[in-house]
Amino acid sequence: MHTDRRQFLAATGTAFAGLLVTGCTLSPRVAGAGLPAGERFGALVPDPAGVLDLPQGFSYRVISRLGDAMSDGFTVPDNADGMGCFDIGNGELALVRNHELVPQSDGGGVAGRAYDTVARSLVPLPGGTTTIVLDKATLERKREYRSLAGTIRNCAGGITPWGSWLTCEENTARGDGRINRDHGYVFEVPADAGGLVDPLPLTAMGRFNHEAACVDPATGVVYMTEDRPDSLLYRYLPTYPGRLERGGTLQALVLEGIRDTRNIGTALLAVGQPVRGTWITLDNPEAPEDDLRTRGAAMGAAVFARGEGIWMGDGEMYFTATSGGAAQQGQIFRLKPNIHEGDVLDLFYESPALSEYSFGDNLCITPFGDLMVCEDQYGDAIDNHLRGVTPTGEAYAFGHVRVQSETAGACFSPDGRTMFLNVYSPAMTLAITGPWPQT
Repeated sequence: MHTDRRQFLAATGTAFAGLLVTGCTLSPRVAGAGLPAGERFGALVPDPAGVLDLPQGFSYRVISRLGDAMSDGFTVPDNADGMGCFDIGNGELALVRNHELVPQSDGGGVAGRAYDTVARSLVPLPGGTTTIVLDKATLERKREYRSLAGTIRNCAGGITPWGSWLTCEENTARGDGRINRDHGYVFEVPADAGGLVDPLPLTAMGRFNHEAACVDPATGVVYMTEDRPDSLLYRYLPTYPGRLERGGTLQALVLEGIRDTRNIGTALLAVGQPVRGTWITLDNPEAPEDDLRTRGAAMGAAVFARGEGIWMGDGEMYFTATSGGAAQQGQIFRLKPNIHEGDVLDLFYESPALSEYSFGDNLCITPFGDLMVCEDQYGDAIDNHLRGVTPTGEAYAFGHVRVQSETAGACFSPDGRTMFLNVYSPAMTLAITGPWPQT
């Protein structure tokens, strides 16, 4: 059964580390790591259904798709993006799934409690989350419902150790009559919500072009990325760990001797080079001028090239910078927080070419120690892969999406036997099984 907020708040010190709700947050260590990337799982086998090519022995099942009727009377909306997997007890898993929708999108007929509505109507803005409840043993869908409505461009987010999903708005629109409220916030959705939640923006966590979030279970600190070419890495120090709505302090990462991590034009940061990090406090986190990143950079904060997916492991986290690097095809950073000796960041991986890895977005740490990264490149020919990266920094293709779309929301079931994945549009959620490596 998932850990609830009360249990989390009762924990102290290193005991927080035992409160993870899913097997998706394991340390990247595995016997046999360092195999040539091409030998990790073998060649991809063409999918006769034309959706997702996978290695020999792996298969997928479509468990939800655009337009499906849901238990609450609405239908599954489009643009399925970030997602988290939770064990909610009673032999059930819950997938909380983002939908990156704008005010003009079709929201699947959603009505009811919502953060914001279209103009002065009662029609919710279509962005938000849906929740899929599965039988843990069979992966059969038992229930599916809208769990958050009235937001804009819910891109990624992150799981919490107390059993909820942090869903992030990648939009900073202001209330202007066409919409009624300011946007650019994080919202919290319990994994077992049962229906539409009361939509409370976590304003102290900052108003910016949010992308993803992760929580350090040892401290309750939340780390957040920002999808902008000149983005910062943020952390939120909650006044009461596990109660994010009760306020806290927003900070940005400063690196010793490095102001620009993007390595575009001039390479300032080498792969594997450790850099000490400290944090500066940002005032006025609601930022009516959408200027947190420019204010932070002026104070010395490090700049990243479109921070996107972030995932917490065992004492360290990984996050993507979608367009960073000399080839401008993407980077992956690793941050090791340490309250006693100071944080350490290193550039874990940088793509040398589009053919190896391109525009990595959502990511997760697999139970067998690799990273699994969802590509999000929209060139003249849309050709996105699901990329694995070994603990030694070797990239390989684990999947190839055949529809003109992107992969998103990769995460694993707590037992490590199933990887769940979204195809962005037309929205599909897949359950992938096969001969995963043993931990």
